[in-house]
Amino acid sequence: MTQDRIRAAARYEPDSPYAWLRLAVALVIGTVACVGSWSVVVVLPAMQGEFDTLRSGASLPYTCAMLGFGAGNIVMGRIADRYGITVPVVMGALLLAAGYAAAGLSHSLWQFALAHGLLIGVGSAAGFSPLISDLSHWFRRHRGLAVVCGASGSYLAGVVWPQIITWGLAHHGWRATHFGIAIAALVVMLPLAPFFRRQPAAATLAHADSRSAGARSDLGLSANQLQALLCVAGFACCVAMAMPQVHIVAYCGDLGYGVARGAEMLSLMMLLGIVSRIGSGFVADRIGGTATLLLGALMQGVALFLYLWFDGLSSLYVVSGLFGLFQGGIVPMYAVVIREYLPARQAGVRIGLVMSVTVLGMATGGYLSGVIFDYFSSYRMAFLNGLAWNLVNLAIVCWLLLRTRARPEQGAEAAVR
Repeated sequence: MTQDRIRAAARYEPDSPYAWLRLAVALVIGTVACVGSWSVVVVLPAMQGEFDTLRSGASLPYTCAMLGFGAGNIVMGRIADRYGITVPVVMGALLLAAGYAAAGLSHSLWQFALAHGLLIGVGSAAGFSPLISDLSHWFRRHRGLAVVCGASGSYLAGVVWPQIITWGLAHHGWRATHFGIAIAALVVMLPLAPFFRRQPAAATLAHADSRSAGARSDLGLSANQLQALLCVAGFACCVAMAMPQVHIVAYCGDLGYGVARGAEMLSLMMLLGIVSRIGSGFVADRIGGTATLLLGALMQGVALFLYLWFDGLSSLYVVSGLFGLFQGGIVPMYAVVIREYLPARQAGVRIGLVMSVTVLGMATGGYLSGVIFDYFSSYRMAFLNGLAWNLVNLAIVCWLLLRTRARPEQGAEAAVR
């Protein structure tokens, strides 16, 4: 009987086959749930014509969706910490279905925006930070890889959904397309939710808490101080990130290439972003989350700089691909850093808080880029604005990395003396 219990416990150990199966199911959930981050990007030009508004006005539903997504990451993360991940997944499915149905019935911009902010954004959050925090408990040796793979659901959504929605807009109109998304969320997410009922063992959480406390002591910052720094860095990096992701479809339309080409670039960006995310997971498991975060932020700045110099159709495909390849691993690295330095039992709410701030950065960057475009009638200044925010992120992450390396050396010198 004792051996049976030992074998049963080993079956659910970190990095076990069950953990990898859990990751695969989480990836499916994330791909469906995170449609809320991308559908409004594809329909942005259609909404501008439907509701007779400026580009900044048409960007408002995206901003509302991101605000709802940000708040949802905190709320859903807190629920996951307390009750497990099954409850947020069920809630997310119901909220997405209600939100897309309400969006399909909207007759004004404010109704469309509210549906995204109060329902769609919050529902989509169930497929992001709660899943990431849950997966981080089920992996030890391959935590970085598991976290970025789980976070890749949002990018898979960016690969798959823009093409589906573009097809739906062309053949059935935007209202029917939104109703179809509502049905898809219910059909996929609800049957898979019970799979996540098992929770990590108490011994696994205790071991993780002990390791993070030691690492935080070496860093020389309190948990809340580090949390605040990561929030500022995450906000800055995502203001920069939002410009290409939110406006590439509209940008291609303005250049005369058509929104379909922009949707293809967005899908390419997200596809290579998945490659970047998985690659960053391998790197993080070897050099640490902070160093990997710095590398990603530096390369994102390079890609934003290239947008200033190339606006031909072929070159935009290349630069958009590079942008996706460079920045894909940035946001999940914040979750990896949190699990390295902050308490495991608070992973859901702490990861949710940082993810919500990154989403707030995306919302701010998306709206701010629209405002800058309306003022200058050009996206050039919007790209420069993104570069400036990226430098803020670089400065913070670089300081953290230098502090991480300096503290152990100082400790060693003190021991010698």
